[in-house]
Amino acid sequence: QVQLVESGGGLVQPGGSLKLSCAASGSIFSSITVGWYRQAPGKSRELVASITPGISGGTTNYADSVKGRFTISRDNAKNTVYLQMNSLKPEDTAVYYCCDMNFGSWGQGTQVTVSS
Repeated sequence: QVQLVESGGGLVQPGGSLKLSCAASGSIFSSITVGWYRQAPGKSRELVASITPGISGGTTNYADSVKGRFTISRDNAKNTVYLQMNSLKPEDTAVYYCCDMNFGSWGQGTQVTVSS
């Protein structure tokens, strides 16, 4: 089973950028699909972006609300998946979680707050 640890959250002004990292343990990391989810207060958890395994970096998918602003990527040599978030909006405020979508392991989450 893969263990996941997120980092990189914080407070940023609208229009700003943050880069989240999801560090994974385990030798199977390069063969799993990883997703970034978020959960805002009073709302259900939603899938923001995902990336499949692949020698060339994998296939990516994005929620409509973040297309063109967020980029998911992976570095299998570092067992890490990233979420680059640009042009952040107040509605992006949430706890962000990464997930091993093959086996259902979750990280502890990292808070992202977009506010002036």
